[in-house]
Amino acid sequence: MFSNRATLVFAAVAFVAGAVVTLAIRPPGSASPQVEAALSDSGVAERIRWRVPLSAPRNLPGSGETPVWMAEAMLEATGGGIRFDLYDPGELAPAFAIGDAVRDRKVQAGYTWLGYDQGKIPSSPLFGATPFGLDPWAYIGWWFFGDGETTGKQLAEAIYAGHNTMPVLCGISGPETAGWFREPLTSSDDLNGLKIRFAGLGGRVMERVGASITMLPAGEIFQALETGVIDATEFAQPITDQALGFNRIAKYNYFPGWHQPFSATHLIVNLGIWNDLPVVDQALIRSVCMASVARSLGLSEYLQGPVVASFEDIGVTASYMSDDLLQTLKDAAIAVLDEEAAKDADFNTVLLSQRAFQALNREWRRLAYLPTDFK
Repeated sequence: MFSNRATLVFAAVAFVAGAVVTLAIRPPGSASPQVEAALSDSGVAERIRWRVPLSAPRNLPGSGETPVWMAEAMLEATGGGIRFDLYDPGELAPAFAIGDAVRDRKVQAGYTWLGYDQGKIPSSPLFGATPFGLDPWAYIGWWFFGDGETTGKQLAEAIYAGHNTMPVLCGISGPETAGWFREPLTSSDDLNGLKIRFAGLGGRVMERVGASITMLPAGEIFQALETGVIDATEFAQPITDQALGFNRIAKYNYFPGWHQPFSATHLIVNLGIWNDLPVVDQALIRSVCMASVARSLGLSEYLQGPVVASFEDIGVTASYMSDDLLQTLKDAAIAVLDEEAAKDADFNTVLLSQRAFQALNREWRRLAYLPTDFK
């Protein structure tokens, strides 16, 4: 007989497998048969049809589901008037070059993690994830309501206007894992010389404590891990990481997600195309993206429990990093963030805004929320 835990895991795997197959057989731009049937009777003429490359494949649980839902919700909300044709990484643009494709008007829009623009826009990782930064719900507050003087949205729009793009917050998840490792971490010394896949500012922090960083898109990580090109990796949350197979090679999964306490994703639109849209269509896109933010945060919380519950059955050890190791990483993170702020005025402005909001929010969070270990 199967245990209750095994039954739950099998059910979750079956659900995910069904979702993956369903997404994989859909061509770009298609919706579910039910939605397509409803649209055929709507009588609404298609007025916007954009090609939208993605930074994560559509068939990835968690990471890939949000843009698919967003595109389908846009179809439903507009009666078929606005259609986004989604393309997996590499079909129209490489995962790390979506911003370039949108800026140069090779595509009308893209759906991506802004931290991939780090080489061209130094402040961009702060809009995607800040080490030891805001929780996801606090990030949403900062994005829309700011630190009392300006909002994250206003800052991002001003910075990205200089790169001919308009960023629209269109998804967010909770913390990632701190990574998957072949060997246990006993101290910060274990990071010295470690070959690990890492992204964004967290990668800079890992370099500072002695790790060797490799940047790889989702589809290339497993092979690098399997062949020993890398010793460890981070990418996303447990549901997504498991789908990519990391647990088959690296049996030590560490928490918390210090490098990405939130992971925000954005729909970025070519600025000229955005400015040419009627105000009503801009509002529709923003509204569907706001709904996508709420849905993706709820989904990310819902999906992780069954995966973490299955770790013992598949031989994965989940551990919380020691206080000493976390303090080492936090000290390195502060140093990296301060160095980047000294080099780039936009980075400094965004970082100061986030830190101000975090400081105002910290006491509220301490008073209002139950301790995580309260029983």
